[in-house]
Amino acid sequence: MQRHYFISNNLDDLDRIEDDLERRGITKPQIHVLSRDDAGVDTHKHLHNIQSVFKQNVVNGTIVGAVIGVLAACLVIAVAYISKLPETYTWMPFYFLAVVLLGFATWSGGFYGIQTPHKEFKRFQQDLANGKHVFIVDVDPSQENIVKQMEIDNPQLVGAGTGPATPGWVVKGQQSFHDITKTTFP
Repeated sequence: MQRHYFISNNLDDLDRIEDDLERRGITKPQIHVLSRDDAGVDTHKHLHNIQSVFKQNVVNGTIVGAVIGVLAACLVIAVAYISKLPETYTWMPFYFLAVVLLGFATWSGGFYGIQTPHKEFKRFQQDLANGKHVFIVDVDPSQENIVKQMEIDNPQLVGAGTGPATPGWVVKGQQSFHDITKTTFP
């Protein structure tokens, strides 16, 4: 799949465009809006905002912190084993220190990640600060012509490039979940 980015300053236009894309066969999990005006996005029927946790680098930061924490914990256990200090005391302080280092490093990584924008969205920070919105469409190769037609029909959208998209199996899973919940819990 391929991800297409567009910049707009009008949420009403994006709402209309998303409705049009859905009628042409692009599903809701394939379309997102990145905006600092979360309340404005929520007031539009068809638009759905990127979840806050995905706007920031929380997930990646937490994973990096956890890896560093595991390495630090292994280092503590290795030093204890090599120094033979547990024979004098016990293993308990070393286990405790290893767990504390793991937890602290993981927390620190998540804390750092929550303060930094997601790597895919760093290039849009200036546009977002200027009150603009980023319209994101993930399409497979058979849907590329729909996006090209959308660009022709909506010259007010400014193309902002492409990038890697959410894997197709994730999008299909999200759509299946949406379909099941919509029919099961109307």
